[in-house]
Amino acid sequence: MIKWFVIVWFLSVATPCLAQMSYVDEARALGAVAGQGLACGSAKYDTFELLARAIILTKSPSDSLQDKALRVFTEEKADVFVAKQLDNFADCAQIVSRFDAQDIFKATLYADGTIKMPDGQILTPRKPYDASLIYDRESNVRQRAAAIYNRDVSKVQKVEFKDASMQAGRQIRPGQAEVGSQRILSEPKRISRKK
Repeated sequence: MIKWFVIVWFLSVATPCLAQMSYVDEARALGAVAGQGLACGSAKYDTFELLARAIILTKSPSDSLQDKALRVFTEEKADVFVAKQLDNFADCAQIVSRFDAQDIFKATLYADGTIKMPDGQILTPRKPYDASLIYDRESNVRQRAAAIYNRDVSKVQKVEFKDASMQAGRQIRPGQAEVGSQRILSEPKRISRKK
């Protein structure tokens, strides 16, 4: 799974590679990179988020694909954020270093949503929009994301198995063994519900 994130990371860093990706895949790659920058606390995260959203909006071929791309971007960002939380922020120093050195920060975003990419390519939106409204830098996104993560983790309850097949980490396949006087069946019994 970590190799996949590394691959996505390098694809998103290389601007020419992004041009070869499909629109939704590009949004997914941008979301993965945003999730890493968010989780690791990059100082340039807000600028990246603004530029990533602008790229998604400016490149959108239709309203329905734009909605899908924004949803995919957000979901991927959340998934990567949680993954970094779960691996105890492993390699965050290197991630922040690579994150802050991306070519995307050399892009220029204009007020109507037009973007001049680092390679000189000019992206013009299908429908001009107010670029200052696509991202609120004062939204405390890191604190909100951490609070959502911590709230969800606190809901997880300890589950205890009283089944003999789970004792001491052993797994017994159905129909394979008997435990004490309990026979483990190879086929589940039908459960009837009485009203």
